[in-house]
Amino acid sequence: MSRYRLLPSPAQEAVLRDHCAHARYLWNLAVEQHSYWRVGRTSAPGYLEQCQQLTQARAEHEWLRQGSQTVQQQALRDFARAMSAFFDPANPAGRPSWRKAGRDEGFRIVGRGRQWEVRRLSRKVGQVWVPKAGWVRFRWSRAVPPGVKSYRVTMDRAGRWHVAFAAIPDPVLAPGNGEVVGIDRGVAVSAALSTGELLRVPGLAARERTRRRRLERKLARAKRGSNRRARVKHAIARLGARETDRRKDWAEKTSTGLARRFDLIRVEDLNVKGMTRSARGTVQAPGRNVRPKAGLNRAILASGWGLLVRRLGDKAPGRVEKIRPAFTSQRCSACGHVDAKSRESQARFACTVCGFACNADVNAAQNIAAGHAVTARGGFRDAGPVNREPQLLLQSA
Repeated sequence: MSRYRLLPSPAQEAVLRDHCAHARYLWNLAVEQHSYWRVGRTSAPGYLEQCQQLTQARAEHEWLRQGSQTVQQQALRDFARAMSAFFDPANPAGRPSWRKAGRDEGFRIVGRGRQWEVRRLSRKVGQVWVPKAGWVRFRWSRAVPPGVKSYRVTMDRAGRWHVAFAAIPDPVLAPGNGEVVGIDRGVAVSAALSTGELLRVPGLAARERTRRRRLERKLARAKRGSNRRARVKHAIARLGARETDRRKDWAEKTSTGLARRFDLIRVEDLNVKGMTRSARGTVQAPGRNVRPKAGLNRAILASGWGLLVRRLGDKAPGRVEKIRPAFTSQRCSACGHVDAKSRESQARFACTVCGFACNADVNAAQNIAAGHAVTARGGFRDAGPVNREPQLLLQSA
């Protein structure tokens, strides 16, 4: 995706909001239709039948007829593709769910040349044709990829509009130097490389965090449905969007740099979704340490663990290996001894056998780069189990 900042006028913004509302309404209507389907019943209506129903609905309802038929039909087509992905056993996806106003704002346009076109006005300004809205300006931050056939217009919670042209960029070419790098992901250090580099996601500054806490307390006192509450929510969303933009920018630049510098990239095989699952439990079986776990979940998500690995896989396909993370933080990268006592603190590793000492995250990254993942008995992944007693692997002659 090549995304650009969209700059609609107030009149055009009203049209875009209507397009988002129509696309969301039809999507939710399709979700409701398929929610009634059960095994043994007649199959739920498909895309063609839903298009026929849309034609009848447009004839009966003026507010729907005033919208773009292209936007509305494309929402039904997107839902049909989402259902196909849900039933695909080779690449299963989640079941399409409800879309909410204020959170899921967007629509898609296809058919370049017939339904839309793009042109450049100046060095930093371009225009894209949106049905019913006309030519809408956007920031020409880079050239629009050639051969794009569709685009998606979205609005985030901070009220910013974006246009994303559907284009798959070419992967980053391998440097051909044969170098391997290991990446250990953490909270204090977002990504530690086996080369000794410590990378951190640039979050909000201290003054910005203080302002967000003040706004959150103000939001708690505001009356639900009031204009004051809406203004405070918008201010909080702008700070959240700023933090998200910085995290995405960091992930893009870091992944591009790693793909250009190393032939093989090894990361831990972590289930980030499972690790950040809520610990609240149920009424019958409530969870324990819910507040500390929630803080840890926020810290993990703010570090961009999943985003970094996903972008590495997109830019360096076939060059990213996932290593089982068992005991990589307790294994000495110099002698191979495994001992939990070697991890003196969160930041320091000192082997209890050979005395090797370095940053704990860098030591784990070096084990990941070597592809070592030990078992609970102390054996290596590529060798049989060894004795449980400490063994000196490096001895002076």
